[in-house]
Amino acid sequence: MIKKIISDIQDMTYLDWTRIRNSSGTAGSFLKAYYELNGKKIYYKLSNYDSYKGIVGCECVNELIADRLLSVLGIEHLSYQLIHAKVKVFDREYITWLCASEDFKKAGESKIALDIYYQLERKEGESPLEFCIRMGWEDYIYEMLAVDFLILNRDRHGANIEVLRDRRNKTIRLAPLFDHGLSFFFSSRSMEDIQKTDVMEDKPVQCFVGGNSAKDNLELIPCDHMPKLRSLHPSDKLFILEGLDKVLPKEYLNKIWEMIRRRWEYYESFCNQR
Repeated sequence: MIKKIISDIQDMTYLDWTRIRNSSGTAGSFLKAYYELNGKKIYYKLSNYDSYKGIVGCECVNELIADRLLSVLGIEHLSYQLIHAKVKVFDREYITWLCASEDFKKAGESKIALDIYYQLERKEGESPLEFCIRMGWEDYIYEMLAVDFLILNRDRHGANIEVLRDRRNKTIRLAPLFDHGLSFFFSSRSMEDIQKTDVMEDKPVQCFVGGNSAKDNLELIPCDHMPKLRSLHPSDKLFILEGLDKVLPKEYLNKIWEMIRRRWEYYESFCNQR
């Protein structure tokens, strides 16, 4: 997938959507599908779906914004493509935006959710964070905690981190960071409400390896293990938000950039004070 945004409407009514319940505490659910294309499995995801209102929210756009931000910061992650498409959901057609991503598993690998793997392999009394450190995954986890603060990711539950195993080659690794839809201002509120939002407000989050505060979770990172991220510059705004003015209002995009910029400034200050 080379082109990051496909604006021309694509007929994708052939996709068969499966309902995935929203775990964020808000109403609705997410619909996912997959399709084999040129020998590769492509996964598709819609924004929040409500059986009465239809497809609402902008989670798919959030995926692309987070994708670009992580590219700037130099963090391994799953890449997304944003597609303007006609889809059919439960016999109703919609024109909407969806996101697509390629299968991150290599040949011979199988996947298992981290929370399940933890239950199978943990030692007695071992916390999820302690387990990940023992497995040698601490750098990955610390980068994840930093990212989830920067984008205010509310939904890093145990299935949003996946373990990839290759039994033949005896390898095990964590999948690239993925699933950042429930970040920024993911709920479908009015523009007026979003403009009033304090971008530094510490909203409750789900975090399998930490607590319910993205800001407090930064304290879990040892002083000598602070992630060495590439710096974020004002000029990165153009790259991160490029082409999205056709999808979301300019005021909305500016508010997202304000969140990224101010949280990055806080993170830099946090690192320097430790």
